[in-house]
Amino acid sequence: MKSSKNLFLTALTLVAFSAAWAQTSTPPASAPKKKHKPVATEPAQPAVTAADVQALKEALAAQQQQIQQLTQQLQQNQQNWQQAQQQLQQAQSAATEAQQKAASVQAAADQQQTTVARLSSDVADVKTTVTNNVVADQEAQKRVSAIEAAFGRFRFSGDMRVRGEDYFQKALPDRNRARVRARFGIDGQLNEDFVGGIYLATGTLGDPTTTNETLTGFFDRKTIGLDRAYITYNPVAHKWLSLTGGKFAFPWQRTSLTFDPDINPEGFDEKLSFDVHAGPIRNFTAQAMQLVVSEVTKGPDSFAVGGSVSATLVFGPWTAKPSYTLLNWHLADALLSGSAFNTQATTAGVGGTTPAGPYPIPGEGPGCASVWNGTKYTGGFAPCAFAANGMTNSTFYDSKGVDHFLSQFLYSDFILNNQIKTGLARFPLNLMLEYEENLNARANPFDAAGNATTLGRQNKGYGFDLSLGQALKKRDLQFGYSWWRIEQDAIIASFGESDQRAPTNILQNRIYALWKMQKNVVAQYTMWFGRTLNTNLENNPASVNGTIKTAGAQEPTLKRQQFDLIYTF
Repeated sequence: MKSSKNLFLTALTLVAFSAAWAQTSTPPASAPKKKHKPVATEPAQPAVTAADVQALKEALAAQQQQIQQLTQQLQQNQQNWQQAQQQLQQAQSAATEAQQKAASVQAAADQQQTTVARLSSDVADVKTTVTNNVVADQEAQKRVSAIEAAFGRFRFSGDMRVRGEDYFQKALPDRNRARVRARFGIDGQLNEDFVGGIYLATGTLGDPTTTNETLTGFFDRKTIGLDRAYITYNPVAHKWLSLTGGKFAFPWQRTSLTFDPDINPEGFDEKLSFDVHAGPIRNFTAQAMQLVVSEVTKGPDSFAVGGSVSATLVFGPWTAKPSYTLLNWHLADALLSGSAFNTQATTAGVGGTTPAGPYPIPGEGPGCASVWNGTKYTGGFAPCAFAANGMTNSTFYDSKGVDHFLSQFLYSDFILNNQIKTGLARFPLNLMLEYEENLNARANPFDAAGNATTLGRQNKGYGFDLSLGQALKKRDLQFGYSWWRIEQDAIIASFGESDQRAPTNILQNRIYALWKMQKNVVAQYTMWFGRTLNTNLENNPASVNGTIKTAGAQEPTLKRQQFDLIYTF
C-alpha cells in the first residue's frame, strides 16, 4: 500500500512540472508588448535546446507510461482490496452466524440436558410404577388364570326352538298353536376324574314329557325349571368306568317308543365301556341303572332298576349298534295318585265337601288325566293320574276306591341301530329297528265297560325309523319315515312320546325332513298321523276324546304337522 501511494505522488509532481514548463516556454501570441523599466543585468543563462526539450518529452512520456502502469496496478490493488474486504465481511458474517448457531446448539444442549434429567426422573418413576403394575398384573393374572382354570373347563350349550303346529281330525275342530322351547346348559370337567353339568329348560313343571311353552296366557311369563343336574365319576386311570348320579340324560340307548325325548331320568347309573378291536367289534358296554320315581316320608318308595348291554360292530360300510335293556318298575301305582303339585292341577278338593269343591288353585300344568272307574272317566282333581298326555294303560279301582295298574311293568327292549354308507358322505342310510315287550303284563285287560276281555296280553311295542341323509353340517338334508305299533300295556303311559296320537294303544306314523340352513340353524317339518289301535279297550283316547261313538269303531286319523326353526349354540 505504501509503494502505491509513493508512485501516485511522484506522478502528480511530474504532471505539475510539465504544466509549468509549458507556460514558460511558449508565451501567448496576442499578448501586447510592454515596456519594461531597465533593470540591472544578470549573468545570462544557458539556452535550452530542442534536444533538451525532446529528451524531456521522452522522459515525460516514459514517466506517463509508468504512471499509467502504476494507475492500473493501483486499480488492480483496489479491486483485490475490495474483494478482500468482501471476503472479510463474509467471513465475519459466517463467524457471526456460526456463533449464533453455536449459541443455539448450546441452548439446545442445555435444554436437552434438562429434558434428559427430567426424563431420567420420569423413567425412574415409570420403572417404579411399572414394577408395581407388574406385581399387580401378576396377581391379577393369577386370579384370571384361576378363573380361567375354573371356568375354562366348562362348556356352554343350548338351543331355542320356535314351532308352528296344527291338528286335524274328523269330528273335532281344527287346532292351531305356536310354541317355543329354550334350553341352556353348562357341563365340563370338574377335575381330572369328575364331570358335572347343570341344565335349565322351559316347560310346565307337571309335565316331564315336554319342554315346550305354548304362546298363550295373556302374555304371562313362561316357566323355566331344572332339567338336569348331575356328577359323573370317570377316572383317568380307568376310562372304562363311569358312575353318574343326579338328574341326567339317558346314558343307555333308547327311543321314543319307551320314553319321550324330553324326559331326563333321576337316580344313578353305573357304566363299564370298553373300546376293543376284535374282528368287527369296536366297543362293548354294560351298565346298571337305579331310577327314583317317587320318594315318600311314610311308606315304600317307587323306583325302577335295570341293566343294559350294547355293542358297536363295523362291517365295512355298515355300522351296527345293537342294545338290550331290562327295566323293572316297582310300585308304579304311585303314578295314579299324584298330588296337585305333581300334576300341576288347576283344581283341588272333592265334590260334596263343606264347602263344596273342587277349588281353583294356581296350577300351570296338564292337570289330572282321565281314567275309567268302571262307570265313567274320572280325574277332575287331585289325587289323580300323573299322565300329561292321557292315561291309556289298563287300570282298575279297588274296594277302597284306590286306582291301580292292571299290569306290572318290566321292559324288555331290543334296539338295532344301523348306518350304511352310500358313497355320498352327506347321505348315509339310517335304519333303526326296535322290539319292546312288557314281561309283567296281565292278560285280558278291561274293555270300555269295565269288563275283562279275551284279547290276551296287550304288551308289545315295535317299529322302525328309516332315513336318508344327516343334519350335521351346513346345507345337509335328511328325509325320514317312522312307524310304531304300541299296545296298551307295553309301556307306562305317563312317560310316552308326547307328540304322537297317545302314549299307548296306538298305531302311529311320522314323516319328517330336516335342512341345515346354517351351521347352527335347522329348519324341520314333521307330519304325525296316527289313530287308536283298539277302541274296545278302556282308557282308549278315542273314547275319552269322543272321536268315536261306538266302542270298537275305527278312529279317524289324527294329523299333526309341525314347522320348526331351531337355533343351537
